[in-house]
Amino acid sequence: MPPLSRLYLLAYNSLQAIGWAVSLYRVLSNFVSTNSINGAYASAGGLIGLLQIVAFLEVIHGAVGMVPSGVLLPLMQWGGKTHFLLAVVLKVGEVQQLPSVFITFFAWSITEVIRYSHHAFNCIGSCPSWITYLRYTAFIVLYPIGMGPGELWLMYQALPIVKKKNLYADVFASLPFSYYAFLKVLILLYPFLWLKLYLHLFKQRRSKLSKDHEKKRK
Repeated sequence: MPPLSRLYLLAYNSLQAIGWAVSLYRVLSNFVSTNSINGAYASAGGLIGLLQIVAFLEVIHGAVGMVPSGVLLPLMQWGGKTHFLLAVVLKVGEVQQLPSVFITFFAWSITEVIRYSHHAFNCIGSCPSWITYLRYTAFIVLYPIGMGPGELWLMYQALPIVKKKNLYADVFASLPFSYYAFLKVLILLYPFLWLKLYLHLFKQRRSKLSKDHEKKRK
């Protein structure tokens, strides 16, 4: 990898790691200070939204070959999270104080601090083995937590409000279905789309941890 590209990726991943660490701090500090999980969106929603929008760069990174991730999986992950944040949570204010937001933000923040830290250390060619282990192990618990009681349950809870408000009626006016219908179908498909990513991560885990183990033996 060219030095300039490596430097760029180091800066990008480091800033994302810091941003998600700040998000985690805000979510937890709000919980501690208020003794409530209802303020997660108010405390960190704006920052997390910004970090997620910027993360579209990762799709571009894969598209231009800067990283070997490809395009499809990063796009699926980015699209799912961005839709959840900007199309549902941001626009349906009634769900912003639900426990699902806290659960999602908590799981996302820990996951992303680990993931971006791992990428940043790899950019300098020296990643501690414990970070590699966390990168390919923590997701086993954190991903289902973020998806099930987090994203999926919140979108389900948002359905009656979406229907009542006829959300995005103008956008869907020329289509034969409403956003409400789209969201219902998405909720049905979500576990299957998520499972594709989840199984891919297990495949990565076997590959990466076995390589790390081989390095230690040498």
